[in-house]
Amino acid sequence: MNLPKAKQDALTARLAGLSFDARGWLGAARSEALARLGAMGLPGKRDEYWRYTDPTSLTTPEPPPAAAFDAGDETPVFDGIDRVKLVFTDGVFDADASDDLTLAGVEIERLAEAGGADIHWAQGLYGVLEARGQNPVQRPLAALASAFATDGVLIRVTGRAAKPVSLIYRHVSETSDAILHHCVKLEPGAELTLLENGPAAARFTKVLEVEVGTGARFHHIRAQGRDHARRAATHVFARIGAGALFKSFTLTANGRLTRNDAVLELVGDDAVAHVAGASMGDGDFHHDDTVFITHEGERCESRQVFKKVLKNGAVGVFQGKILVKPGAQKTDGYQISQSLLLDGDSQFLAKPELEIYADDVKCSHGSTSGAIDDTALYYLRSRGVPLRQAQSLLVLAFLAEAIGEIEDEAIAEDIRSRLEGWLHRHAH
Repeated sequence: MNLPKAKQDALTARLAGLSFDARGWLGAARSEALARLGAMGLPGKRDEYWRYTDPTSLTTPEPPPAAAFDAGDETPVFDGIDRVKLVFTDGVFDADASDDLTLAGVEIERLAEAGGADIHWAQGLYGVLEARGQNPVQRPLAALASAFATDGVLIRVTGRAAKPVSLIYRHVSETSDAILHHCVKLEPGAELTLLENGPAAARFTKVLEVEVGTGARFHHIRAQGRDHARRAATHVFARIGAGALFKSFTLTANGRLTRNDAVLELVGDDAVAHVAGASMGDGDFHHDDTVFITHEGERCESRQVFKKVLKNGAVGVFQGKILVKPGAQKTDGYQISQSLLLDGDSQFLAKPELEIYADDVKCSHGSTSGAIDDTALYYLRSRGVPLRQAQSLLVLAFLAEAIGEIEDEAIAEDIRSRLEGWLHRHAH
């Protein structure tokens, strides 16, 4: 079916400034992704899963300018953790700022260097999960990243990684437009913690594809940068094998527009997938979490826990779905999305969904929105707690369930301290 002219024109304009690399095994994967994108076109406000978020600034030929945020003396998130650091500045790998890529039990390669080979292990992963994730909901910006990513990392984990791998995204140019694609493959029984932090660019489009083998464990924690005018569209696609664990947590503080998609498939029996997020926005802040979890195996568990704190007209969006396929008996699916509105101008838009084709399951979803509890606030104030401190304590208590999805307590404590800092800076 031909695209409507408006969509075709928008796609042509967006692709005009991008270069296409057809070399090696990666070229074939890029060509397939480009064909998918050509059939879909770019997302528009009339598309069902973009009805709450205007994608225009994510699809224009040039990104709206965004100045880099000056963090002053504040140390970067994860700074105290022993890790292998891989640094990208405006989407370009910075070898001088990065660590050596050698890590016991882990193979790490740059996409830009490995993509020109004739064969590679990533052939069975790059663009594969993204393509699967296009049905039943189209995700054109993910196909764009698969087709035109300028770089990324390919990580193959064969054992238990001695330390986390940390992807650090630095933003310098006010007009940078970064497109990255990462692939992570955990062999059976392997384990890895992947950290991500930083604003990346004025506009950032990214795909992360993760294959978690039988009995493997994958932990993903990211902190999206505070640059106020930045825009980002990120995608996580994961396939989780029998007895395997996938856990992902995202902290977002500020940013004019952020759209985080997560598409997870539990394909083996006894698999576990948790995805969580805590976001805090003030003013012209729009944050959209869109999650789709498919249960295929038996006795699988999934959790979606998303909390948003909004003030001064900020907007939060949550679209979450649990699909239980025939035969996926003993499924345990949990979904909760909640917002704390600190004034009457902010809004939270939610679309929770369940689609179940098995008869022995336990699935629940809930969504609430409200203000700080006056009774709890009065209780703290009556015991001498200053107003702003009392409000901060109640906000942190509200976010606790999402932060609790982080298993590493040192990382969880670092996240809490960042949230406390945000509350202090935005107390007025």
